[in-house]
Amino acid sequence: MSANPTTTEELSHQGSGTAPIVARDVAVYYGDFKAVTGVTLEVPEKGITAIIGPSGCGKSTFLRSINRMNDLVPGARVEGSILFKGIDIYAADVDPVEVRRRVGMVFQKPNPFPKSIFDNVAFGPKVQRMKGDLPDIVESALRRAALWDEVKDKLDQSAFSLSGGQQQRLCIARCLAVEPEVLLMDEPCSALDPIATSKIEDLMGELKDDVTIIIVTHNMQQAARVSTMTAFFATDVDASERRTGVLVEFDDTTQMFTAPSDPRTEGYITGRFG
Repeated sequence: MSANPTTTEELSHQGSGTAPIVARDVAVYYGDFKAVTGVTLEVPEKGITAIIGPSGCGKSTFLRSINRMNDLVPGARVEGSILFKGIDIYAADVDPVEVRRRVGMVFQKPNPFPKSIFDNVAFGPKVQRMKGDLPDIVESALRRAALWDEVKDKLDQSAFSLSGGQQQRLCIARCLAVEPEVLLMDEPCSALDPIATSKIEDLMGELKDDVTIIIVTHNMQQAARVSTMTAFFATDVDASERRTGVLVEFDDTTQMFTAPSDPRTEGYITGRFG
């Protein structure tokens, strides 16, 4: 690894192996509270990996650690290592802003900027001073997000004029505009109706051949429908009744939903707990 791997080229081309995200014995703390512990897994390149588990098991906490979003929380820290294409993203010489460019994130609720539809998508490429014609970049991102045909005649209108489902696809387009290699999605459909949810799921299916997607979802049916791999998180409770998230099982989605190897996974999937 070079002394200062802050550029796109360095983060994109260094490292080895086919797994773009590798977590090794990861623990996440908020102050002295251990929210997640002992997470070790390798996310395969391309495709969709789902993270499931009961509320409070650390799904979103772990997801946010993958692109250093937890850095923005006072008192948060990560132990262990998370590798992006072979580079430890928590190394002192790695720029977290560049990490977040390569590993984009879509949140639970749509969060468009108070700008026009065009300016929402153009924001990242402008800040990053990306080469190329800006209108072409915006159109390409909106097409990839399956939104172009719905907004091409109103690009100068406020992003808030869009429906909730359209706003979420706009946020996906905003991520795609800076060409990430990994896309994190934190319960992206939980605030959407079934029709909008179906469109987001269809979109994920179209993107998975080009981008590695990791989705946190409370909807097990959604995980079964869209993902190729699934991680199941649960909670351990200590003597002081403090709850810590743990990775119980990580496997092929079909295998996990038909013949899980851990009884806790089976209990959660069958609805006996969680």
